[in-house]
Amino acid sequence: MRRAAGHDVIAVVKADAYGHGAPAVAGALADAGCRTFAVLSVDEAEALRAAGRDEGILVLGGVRDEAEAARAAALGLTPVIHHRGQAELLSGAADPARPLPVHVEVDTGMRRMGVPEAEAPELLADVAGRPGLRLAGVYTHPARADEPDLEPTREQLRRFGAVLEAARARGVDPGCVHHGNSAAALASQELGPDAPPLGAVRAGLALYGAQPAPGRPAALRPAMTLATRVVHMRQLARGDAVGYGGDWHAPKSTRVATLALGYADGVPRAAAGRAQVAIGGRRFPVVGRVSMDFVTVDIGDSFPAIGDEALVFGAGPGAPAVEDLAAAAGTIAYEILVGVGPRVPRVVVDDDA
Repeated sequence: MRRAAGHDVIAVVKADAYGHGAPAVAGALADAGCRTFAVLSVDEAEALRAAGRDEGILVLGGVRDEAEAARAAALGLTPVIHHRGQAELLSGAADPARPLPVHVEVDTGMRRMGVPEAEAPELLADVAGRPGLRLAGVYTHPARADEPDLEPTREQLRRFGAVLEAARARGVDPGCVHHGNSAAALASQELGPDAPPLGAVRAGLALYGAQPAPGRPAALRPAMTLATRVVHMRQLARGDAVGYGGDWHAPKSTRVATLALGYADGVPRAAAGRAQVAIGGRRFPVVGRVSMDFVTVDIGDSFPAIGDEALVFGAGPGAPAVEDLAAAAGTIAYEILVGVGPRVPRVVVDDDA
């Protein structure tokens, strides 16, 4: 929140707050002063409302049909409009006496969602003129802000600024302007004057302490620690095979510890032979195939006890970073975080340090 430099924060808590548990995360962020959350769908927003959250909720994916539009209006959400069809659905569901706030996404280079920039000024004018809708914000999404070269992001922001200028020339007030996803927000000083003035920062991954742009590391603390326990140990002789397929053989006499989690819990199968875990402050390699419920680690001549804690990633003595596990699996931190399975308990720790 401090890195938002005085701007409002739209906290992205989609995908169950990137696997952390959306109700608990939203509660903590609200306590810190956040007044707007972003989710993907009406279903995700409804779950937050059911958890007692009455702050603004931006629905990034918009609505797909009349039923979702009606639910969005009834729940007091702020849906995103990507095309004229969504504007028509929402204006049909809204009460003109209480206009429904909406944001419009402008596609300046992501080529995924949002109205094409050439069509955006006209759509913005249309939305602003509908009696059942209130244009509360306009945004774009940088596609390459996590890269060392920020020129593609600067070009997107120049295009976004031109759209805003054209809309204002039509008499449109864009409301809250936001283009700073986590990577762009952390690089805001480097982006320079090409970035339109911000009304809010749309923060996602950075909220959870993972690095949005590994080439520009920021001082972030991990919010999630994935921990398990040692549940079994076995002495191996040189040449003994471990796990499905017998892919790994002990190069010498050693000890192997079995940990109580597997790919059903968030340890990618692709991380076998490359990932490490921490036990008692020391790191040990994962050996053998990752199975659904267990992983095995070569603990050499160390003697942890059954029940000892093992840290897969996060905070704690010797714990790898989530980026380390992602690199071992050939993926990104986002996928690791959202991949932590539902049978893993989310234990909320109040840490103001």
